Amino acid sequence: MAEGIRDKVAIIGMGCTKFGEQWDKSAEDLMVESFSEATKDAGISTKDIEMAWMGVCFDEVNVGKSAIPCSLALKLPFIPCTRVENFCASGTESFRGAAYAVASGACDIALAMGVEKLKDTGYGGLPDFGQAMGTRNRMLLPNITAPGAFAMMATRYFEKYGLTRDEGKEALAKISVKSHANGAKNPKAHLRREVSVEQVMRSPIIAEPLGLFDCCGVSDGSACAIVTTPEIAKKLKGDDFITVKALQIAATSGEELLYTDWDGTYVKTTREASRRAYAEAGIKNPREEISMLELHDCFSITEMVTFEDLQISPIGKAKEDIDAGFFNLDGKIPSQPDGGLKCFGHPIGASGLRMIYECYLQLLSRAGDRQIKDPKFALTHNLGGFPAMSVCSVGIFGRK
Repeated sequence: MAEGIRDKVAIIGMGCTKFGEQWDKSAEDLMVESFSEATKDAGISTKDIEMAWMGVCFDEVNVGKSAIPCSLALKLPFIPCTRVENFCASGTESFRGAAYAVASGACDIALAMGVEKLKDTGYGGLPDFGQAMGTRNRMLLPNITAPGAFAMMATRYFEKYGLTRDEGKEALAKISVKSHANGAKNPKAHLRREVSVEQVMRSPIIAEPLGLFDCCGVSDGSACAIVTTPEIAKKLKGDDFITVKALQIAATSGEELLYTDWDGTYVKTTREASRRAYAEAGIKNPREEISMLELHDCFSITEMVTFEDLQISPIGKAKEDIDAGFFNLDGKIPSQPDGGLKCFGHPIGASGLRMIYECYLQLLSRAGDRQIKDPKFALTHNLGGFPAMSVCSVGIFGRK
């Protein structure tokens, strides 16, 4: 019977560039930068890597449709190198390929790379999703935008759980304020200024009720991980590594839009992926056992409902935890200690690996001013698509 990959894969090195407007660097430059940090951290050379995966979403403005630019830029020695894409979950999809290769015994050391050069598109936000969604889905949802889709989720959530517009917006504002405070402590974050609740609530509306500070921006950047078996990790790094406790992914079947069971206040793929991840990791009580969260906060409402979808906050009660500071850096379960998508930034292909990068730093007590006290289990949540049509990857990481 299948038992998953718990404790079969170790992360021995990670790298991450600064995220932001990297006009003077190409996607290849960014990959080299994160790769150099990761190999130095792992204490290995390029020739030690046996397989590689590269996650990138909008290939037309990045590196093309193959993984050859990755193998060229990094001078990988004629090894298998595969490009993967799964909307905004592309970074974790890259990591999943590398982790499964090691867990299966197909190789001893593998690379997961993620990169995106979104500022080069000339868009303030994401480019058009028409091609990415496919012609049929674009015809079914001709006017959908990311802010619009998640704004509808916010409106429905407020209505269902009895929040006035101002009460709901204040809760969302506190989420953004928390992330900005964390991002200000992170030298690699795109946005590093703290904001107040009043500033967030007075910001221009993007899609009612979401304002400017409720939405993450887009960035250029790269992140990568080097994975191996725990046995090899022990020989190379002593105790200086972390292990994968669970890695699960769920993709929509379309039932959210086909039936009336889904009410728009949660993300079904998050609930499914997290349920399986907890089972794989042996987590019985997430609210008591998880030490930190790196969530896909594309919008503040996404983070709010994810607290509930992950079984951290009771359904409909996330506002109470937000008001109590439960998810602040000094709270019970810090969320987005690095600033999250909101402040670290969102180069799509790199975001999932950036989340793992922060977990790696925190679990190894390398996070500096952001360091959480004695973390045990760290969770990443990488979401692609829209509330009604999504793919979600949930990872759980810990020490040996």
